[in-house]
Amino acid sequence: MLQRGDKKLINAWAFYDWANSVYSLAISTAIFPLYYGEVTKDKVVSFLWTEWEHPDSLYSYALSFSFLIVAIISPILSGIADYTGNKLKFLKVFCLLGSLSVMALYFFDSYENTWIGIVFSILASIGFWGSLVFYNAYLPEVAHPEQQDAVSAKGFIYGYFGSVLLLIVNLIMIMKPELLGITAGMASRISFIMIGLWWIGFAQITFRRLPNNVYNRKPGKDYIWKGLRELKIVAKELNDYPQLKMFLISFFLLSVGVQTIILMAAIFGSNELGLPSSSLIVTIILVQIVAIFGAAIFSRISRAFGNIKALKITLAIWTVVCFLAFLLDKNQENVDIYFYGLGGLLGLVQGAIQSLTRSTYSKLLPETQDHATYFSFYDVTEKIAIVLGTFVFGFLIAITNSMQWSVLFLAIFFLASFIVLSFVKKTKYVS
Repeated sequence: MLQRGDKKLINAWAFYDWANSVYSLAISTAIFPLYYGEVTKDKVVSFLWTEWEHPDSLYSYALSFSFLIVAIISPILSGIADYTGNKLKFLKVFCLLGSLSVMALYFFDSYENTWIGIVFSILASIGFWGSLVFYNAYLPEVAHPEQQDAVSAKGFIYGYFGSVLLLIVNLIMIMKPELLGITAGMASRISFIMIGLWWIGFAQITFRRLPNNVYNRKPGKDYIWKGLRELKIVAKELNDYPQLKMFLISFFLLSVGVQTIILMAAIFGSNELGLPSSSLIVTIILVQIVAIFGAAIFSRISRAFGNIKALKITLAIWTVVCFLAFLLDKNQENVDIYFYGLGGLLGLVQGAIQSLTRSTYSKLLPETQDHATYFSFYDVTEKIAIVLGTFVFGFLIAITNSMQWSVLFLAIFFLASFIVLSFVKKTKYVS
C-alpha cells in the first residue's frame, strides 16, 4: 500500500478531480444550463402538478433540493464510513450514481419532459457532491499538512485541464453539429453520455490506488448507530476547537456566494444579458483557463503570506465581481466584452478559493482518525450554504423578474465572510 506523501498516491487522488470536474463544468456550469434554458425558453413547464412560468426558478429550486439531500445524508454516511473504514466504497457508489444520472439526461429532449431534466440533474448533483464528501476526506490521508495546499491545488488544476479538454470537444459538436449530421440539441444530449462515461471511466484510476480502511477498523453489528454516535461526538468536539469552528462559519458565508454564482453564471449571461451561446462558451472556457493559473498563483501567495491573507484577497475580488455583475446591462454597448473581463476576474479566484478553503480546513483539523466525519461538517456547511444561496437567488428572480439584484445580494455574504475570517487566529500550519 502506498504511504501518505507518496507522489503516486497524491497523483491518483488528484486524478479524481480530472474525472469528476467534467460534471461541475459541463453539467453545473456550461452545457446543461444552456441546454435547459434553450429547451424551456419562453415556455410554461409542468413539474409536480405545478405550472412554472419561470423555469429558471424551478431549476434553482431543484439544485437547492439536491444540496439539502446531500446535507442530510452525508453526515450519517461519513460517520459510518469512518467507523467502518470504508470511505472508498461510498466514494464509488456516489460516483456511479452521479455518472449514470448524467447519462440519463440524454432522454431530456423537450420542455414537455422537463421532469427528466430536473429529476436526473438532482440525482447527478447528489452523486457528485456526495462523492466529494469522501474524496475530500482522503486529503489528510494522502498528504502531510505541509503538502496539503499544493496537493489540493493540484487536484483543482487537474480538474480544470480535464474538464476544459472534454468541454472543447463537446462544444465543437454543439456548435458544428452538421459535421456529425445531427442537430445542436442532439449534440448536447450526446455530450451528456460522453461526460458520464468520462467521469466513471477515469475514476477507476483513482479507485485502484486509494487505500481503504487505513486504520484497520472492524465494524460491529450496530456500526450504523455507532457511526451516528461518533458524529455527535465530533459535533461536540468542534466547541473545543474555536478556530476550526470560526473558519466553518466563514466558509459557510463565502460558499453561499461562490457556489451560487458558479451554478447560475451561464443562465445569468444568457437570460439577463441576452448573450448568445458563442459568447457564453468563450467566457466559460476563459474562466476555466484562468482558474488553472489562479489556483497555482494563490497556492504560492498562501505559502508566502499565509492562508488567511490569501483567502481575504480572494474574498475581496469575489465582492468586486458581484458589484460589477450588478452594473452590467444587456443594453450596454460591448456588454459581451465586459462579460469576458468579468469572467477572467472570476476565473482568477474560482479555483483559488475552493482549493484554499479545502486545504485550510484540513490543516485546522485536530489529530484524528475520523477524517470523513470531520469533512462531513465541511461538506454539510457548504451544501446548506448552497441551499440558501440558490433558494434566495431563485426567490429574488421570481419577485423582481431580474437576476441582477440576486447577484448584488450575494456580495453581502462575501463581506461577512471576510469579517469573520479576520477572527481566525494563526496556528502551526495556518497563518
